[in-house]
Amino acid sequence: MTNHCNCGHEHNAHPINKYEEALAKYNCNISDDEVKAAVKKIIEEKVSQNDTPEVKKFMFGSICLTTLTTLDSDESVLKLVEKVNQFANDYPYMPHVATVVTYPRFAKLVAESLEVEGVIPTVVSGAFPSSQATIEIKVAETALAVKDGAENVDIVMHVGQFLSGDYETVCDEISEMKAACGDVPMKVILETGDLGSASNIKKASILSMYAGADYIKTSTGKEKISATPEAAYVMCQAIKEYFDETGIRVGFKPAGGINSVMDALTYYTIVKEVLGEEWLTNYYFRLGTSRLANLLLSELEGKEVKYF
Repeated sequence: MTNHCNCGHEHNAHPINKYEEALAKYNCNISDDEVKAAVKKIIEEKVSQNDTPEVKKFMFGSICLTTLTTLDSDESVLKLVEKVNQFANDYPYMPHVATVVTYPRFAKLVAESLEVEGVIPTVVSGAFPSSQATIEIKVAETALAVKDGAENVDIVMHVGQFLSGDYETVCDEISEMKAACGDVPMKVILETGDLGSASNIKKASILSMYAGADYIKTSTGKEKISATPEAAYVMCQAIKEYFDETGIRVGFKPAGGINSVMDALTYYTIVKEVLGEEWLTNYYFRLGTSRLANLLLSELEGKEVKYF
């Protein structure tokens, strides 16, 4: 038995596995040019409508305040947490940030020292940022972080296995790490800058959600290309279609390369236009950018503020 692909050649047919069956329910044959055109239209026609103090305050409350450097220490992480604790007193009219994100070794320290109700201790796990460790190591790291008090966990999809077409390993690893998280929400980072096409971003989004992601996130911020509006658009389309198909609402987090208030407004607007108001909460919409905190404060205060 043979079948034909777009290249016009005949190939031996293979039985469709459950991953291909899942992907077949969605249109993953999307054009990069069409995505660019759709994003350009949203930016030109809609972003300016959201350039308001109310939206900027909301976005502040969606920030994931992050420290993920080789220089991190108990002392430096505690200093960041103390700033978050103090912020509630210094800016009582502002929302607090959504999360404080660290490496797993600091999970217990953050969980025990955060005093602001609603700020979530979060870790990156699973051999962040490369995901290049055995699944046993990745599961153990994740389980220990949750035991130490992490209330959100961000992992990285195995990009190399995905690009090799090994969807089974990709999904199995995500599922095993989600099992280690239990009820703790888990974000799957797709590393969209390495995926090469809108079609691959759509497939990676669907597979990650299918395997148990509570959120999908663009990037680690450690690669050459991080978040882009085009990747965000494709991921939001995937979230919408997945919700329509399953009734499961998955969150979205652009991260890496969000260097200005206008960048953040662009992502906010894409979420609003593609997913709608239901996703515009500081639970379902997160912004992975620490520098945005001072930028938003400066705009709202009308003067340069360097708080964080």
